[in-house]
Amino acid sequence: MPPLQQIIDRRLSGKNKSIGNRERFLRRYREQIREAVRKAVSGRGIRNLEQGEDIILPKRDVSEPVFGHAQGGDREYVHPGNREYVKGDRIERPQSGGSGGGGSQASDSGEGEDDFVFHLTKEEFMQVFFEDLALPHLVRTQLAEVPEWKSHRAGFTSDGTPNNLHVVRSMRGALARRIALGGDTRKEIRQLEAHLVHLKSHPHAGEALIDKEIRETEARIEELRSKARHIPYLDPIDLRYRNRVKVPVPSAKAVMFCLMDVSGSMDEQRKDMSKRFFMLLYLFLTRHYDKIDLVFIRHHTQAAEVTEDEFFHATETGGTVVSSALHLMNDIIRARYPSSEWNIYGAQASDGDNWHHDSGRCRQLLDEQILPLVRYYAYVQVAEAEQNLWEEYTQLLEPHPNFAMRKVSDAADIYPVFRDLFKKEGAPA
Repeated sequence: MPPLQQIIDRRLSGKNKSIGNRERFLRRYREQIREAVRKAVSGRGIRNLEQGEDIILPKRDVSEPVFGHAQGGDREYVHPGNREYVKGDRIERPQSGGSGGGGSQASDSGEGEDDFVFHLTKEEFMQVFFEDLALPHLVRTQLAEVPEWKSHRAGFTSDGTPNNLHVVRSMRGALARRIALGGDTRKEIRQLEAHLVHLKSHPHAGEALIDKEIRETEARIEELRSKARHIPYLDPIDLRYRNRVKVPVPSAKAVMFCLMDVSGSMDEQRKDMSKRFFMLLYLFLTRHYDKIDLVFIRHHTQAAEVTEDEFFHATETGGTVVSSALHLMNDIIRARYPSSEWNIYGAQASDGDNWHHDSGRCRQLLDEQILPLVRYYAYVQVAEAEQNLWEEYTQLLEPHPNFAMRKVSDAADIYPVFRDLFKKEGAPA
């Protein structure tokens, strides 16, 4: 009875779907899909951001050239019942009832095609969503006291677990062993068989001395064959297992500080835009980097390190002292994230309305203490009007190339600004 076999289909595509064809389609219409994803993001809320999307491609983008067969030349027809046209008249093409996606007015003539609609899965949507993004200036830091370990192949070993058994290498070793151990025996058997044939063909084969030598030769051949049969087909010394060793590798450890203004001047619209920005940042970091710390800081007149849930859903508010968040960020860096071992990043969202005596202090904190330690710091102002904090931060752009600042005045601007701030080095905005 043959052994029971179990086949498990682990492909991501469903029934009657082709993974290869779908991937080629996504690559071919990458620009149209990317534009459709950008438009979809601008109209989504925070909670339904990480979902699939129905993408509509105009028929003009997916149409392909076709070849038709025609006789060519001039052709003449006689149409019975014709009372409108004479020879030489040009007949206009019938008007279409729509432009591909359905017209606004009905028509009794013409024909058209609907736009092509297909569904992007959640994974495909997020892959396009975060394409060409990366943390700027990310470098591998030095080996820490507890370095990261990476497994590497290191040949084969004679000891190991059954799941690491290399069948081909083991059978190759067994074959080599059997050839080596049985080589002399098989050579002797071939010589004895040739000698036996010679004895049997001898003119005096019937004599007692010749018969005795034949019997002795046959007995020796049988003894050698029995010895060859006792060589094991597979011996424990033939088994070979894949060997893997762990080696320390430099650790690309990174931490992102998220600073959000929740003061009284931040109305619901501005808070919503700030949350949308940080939600994009949170999804981007957690999907692309396995080992990254996130530090969430909310501030009004006082700053506090909070959990992820409190950062996005707490309702506490108050006055505005932005420097409190920067002081807390600096203290956390000094205490937990030494710059020699960590890639440090910061992202700040505020409407820019700050206590006028505090904005200069914020600029000084960034200039002297924070920016020298971080790889990249991004400031997003969720208001169009330039407040005193914006004016102070503008002075940091020229001396600090790792500092960037942008404005967001509408929800539709969040995604382009986010991509501009975190695009890969050398990639177009």
